[in-house]
Amino acid sequence: MTSQQNRFDPALTEPATLATSDLVDLLAAVCDIESVSGDEAALADAVEALLADQPHLEVTRDGDAVVARTLLGRDRRVVLAGHLDTVPLTDPPNLPTRLEGTGDDRVLWGRGTVDMKAGIAVMLALAVELGRPGSEPAVDLTYVFYDHEEVEATKSGLGRLVRNRPELLTGDFAVLGEPTSADIEGGCQGTIRVDVRTRGVAAHSARSWRGENAIHAAAPILARLTAYEPAEVEVDGLRYREGVNAVGIRGGIAGNVVPDECTVTVNYRFAPSRDLAEAEAHLRDLFDGYEVTVTDASPAARPGLDDPLAAEFVAAVLELTGGEPKPKFGWTDVARFAELGIPAVNFAPGDPSLAHADDERVPVRELGVCRDALRTWLRGA
Repeated sequence: MTSQQNRFDPALTEPATLATSDLVDLLAAVCDIESVSGDEAALADAVEALLADQPHLEVTRDGDAVVARTLLGRDRRVVLAGHLDTVPLTDPPNLPTRLEGTGDDRVLWGRGTVDMKAGIAVMLALAVELGRPGSEPAVDLTYVFYDHEEVEATKSGLGRLVRNRPELLTGDFAVLGEPTSADIEGGCQGTIRVDVRTRGVAAHSARSWRGENAIHAAAPILARLTAYEPAEVEVDGLRYREGVNAVGIRGGIAGNVVPDECTVTVNYRFAPSRDLAEAEAHLRDLFDGYEVTVTDASPAARPGLDDPLAAEFVAAVLELTGGEPKPKFGWTDVARFAELGIPAVNFAPGDPSLAHADDERVPVRELGVCRDALRTWLRGA
């Protein structure tokens, strides 16, 4: 099957229809509704329409975030969460999706197939299936589909729910549908960006001895970064690799002026053994003697795999998939759940190294693996 569906037309009055009878078709339909950050409304409409048609779910819309909850009276609640938005399409566009191969070797190509609509499709399929008689879960479930993850943290739809509707996010354990190649990835790294600034004295470049070159003064900053040896830190049995890197440098106002200011932007990805204050202190110590300004920061999240529900999840999934839990390299919204006191892991189809790539694609086999593992665990947890 090659998806030939037209992408959603916002001029239509009815939302696009999402059918869950075939998981591959469902993923293709979800991907073919374009939802670049800031333009998630059409997909949110389609998701809301699907979930509102399920009598076992209580559905709440907040902006372009959709939350659906079961009210079965279970003594534990699990949150399944994922973001609806994607990064921009390529030129020419990498949509509509296309399916290649045969049998278990089929691969679905297109924007969002990895990050993270494969996880969204699995959750939507389960939201419908686990409401059927005889298929009820052993826990109460909250499904969270939110907007604005691929942009600055201040716009995050999940962050908005945390601030405005935290009661919708209560739970004992959370699974975030970030791509993991159907492995379990625990916790996440924290991230902090700082500007390290040097000052000089402006002068005409023909009389440079009258000035002090701020860009030249940044050389020791780069030398410290070059000499820096990033740590490998074990947290709850998982080994995280840290990194400190210059990700930008700017200075100078004209080609004939000695610059009087230079700024090196540095990004530190740190293990969940540190909190934000410790991460900032580490950078200030590394760049002692320089002006350091924090421009962005998000905390890390510990794996939390020693939590009873998390341990049950790991055991159930690994019985089907094999392997072992891995650390999450990068930041994900498991950190937001950690701040709420909810242990969380990353688990979904798709190779995370293909996230945002022009050739984004997901093996069909991984869709079934993740759906089956989650279904088995949720019905027996």
